[in-house]
Amino acid sequence: MLAEWLISKFSDWFLREPPIAPSLMTDFQKIRFEIRPADVLLIEGYNRASRIIKQITQSTWTHSALYIGRLYDIDDIKLRSRVQTYYKGMPDEQLVVESLMGQGMVITPLSEYKNHNIRVCRPRGLSRSDAQKVIDYTIDRLGTEYSLRHVLDLARFMFPWGVLPRRWRSTLFVHNALRPTKQICSSIIASAFQSVHFPILPEIKRDKDGITLVSRNPKLYTPKDFDYSPFFDIIKYPILPLDGEGVYQRLPWELNAESGTEYVHLRNTSRSDARHEREKDNTPLLPNDTGDGEDDRNGEDKNTS
Repeated sequence: MLAEWLISKFSDWFLREPPIAPSLMTDFQKIRFEIRPADVLLIEGYNRASRIIKQITQSTWTHSALYIGRLYDIDDIKLRSRVQTYYKGMPDEQLVVESLMGQGMVITPLSEYKNHNIRVCRPRGLSRSDAQKVIDYTIDRLGTEYSLRHVLDLARFMFPWGVLPRRWRSTLFVHNALRPTKQICSSIIASAFQSVHFPILPEIKRDKDGITLVSRNPKLYTPKDFDYSPFFDIIKYPILPLDGEGVYQRLPWELNAESGTEYVHLRNTSRSDARHEREKDNTPLLPNDTGDGEDDRNGEDKNTS
């Protein structure tokens, strides 16, 4: 049908990722070696849909995924077999479960995001058995459709409830007695952690008997909530690690010949901000350090937000 063809073409255009150079904010190789099953990955997307999501959520992070490890890391044999029906790649490939617009709940190789800006959120103190339950929860929902309506509902929270026509009002709080048939990336991951009573951003009530945690509606979670949560450790692997005292002094700064001001060639770093900070602190300028690393300007990511 013509309508289906038009929708398909629009979706391809709307979701198409531009060419992405490796992010200078993240050392992907370190992430590969250090990531653990049940870690949550926050990802900065660059397509048209991602730009809209950034506006809605007011956050850099436009997508979230759950790392499930390699195929042999999954304890349940039946779930391992289920993964194989959705993923036909190599058994030693590192995998994530994610919900993608236009595709639904799918299995994706971790390497798919090797050029993206990534942040790892690790649930603090999560037991191995509960980590497997979280993974099992998401694998069991492979094939679930992505809920575009859900994204629009989140956007409508910016408008007063009373001024919207009834047919436009949010369905986020409408109870579905049956199993939900559509989800978005962050809500299904939030549901997985809530299934083992692991807190993300719960409502906290205090009374004379102590503190009580109340789970939030998982449909209200967005990727940035895993970043804000005090119950997740934020794991960062910058391309230029500052391990050790004074290491920052040996960063490959470029000296601007006209103004005598140094700038660092890192993605999402404002040159004017860098100059302002140097002048404000009255820090003496250092000579350009050409012996401790090669300038990587040619590989700088041109897709900045």
